[in-house]
Amino acid sequence: MSGTEPSHRDNLDTLFRAHYQWLCSYLRRHLHDAASVEDIAAETFTQLLEAPALTAIREPRALLTTVAQRLLYRRWRRADLERRYQQQINVDTVASPEELAQLAQTLKRLDHSLQRLPGKVRLTFLLARIDGLTYPQIAAELGISQRSVSVYMTRSQALCDRHSANQFLQDKRSA
Repeated sequence: MSGTEPSHRDNLDTLFRAHYQWLCSYLRRHLHDAASVEDIAAETFTQLLEAPALTAIREPRALLTTVAQRLLYRRWRRADLERRYQQQINVDTVASPEELAQLAQTLKRLDHSLQRLPGKVRLTFLLARIDGLTYPQIAAELGISQRSVSVYMTRSQALCDRHSANQFLQDKRSA
């Protein structure tokens, strides 16, 4: 069962009507941009729509808060990743607006690729590469084995390798 089932859509419609404004109000405390607030609120309900059918929810605001908070963390992590990456590159070598635009497109494609990974695989990758956690730390954080961390990192590394190869081919074609 998924968001295509009528009863699931009806439950979500009721949830949306009852709590959308509240969720936007909650998000305004964390984001000061109205468009970002609405984006996160809409994405929260979209994720619930794509999830397996919701049974009776005892605490709908707790569910909405949890999903929205995860989306906020993802947004903040991505912004942090972009800042760190820009700090690592020598700004003097990336002088032209075209090169900056190309860099932004590359980061966007990489982020899109990472979004294809299952949640724990993606989170494992981010905890290792962005937060600099060790495999034992990641295993403890996610409540999984170190073997799983290793498998997840292998999967995410394969995706990065494919992304790099595709980027190389695109660069070669455009040169």
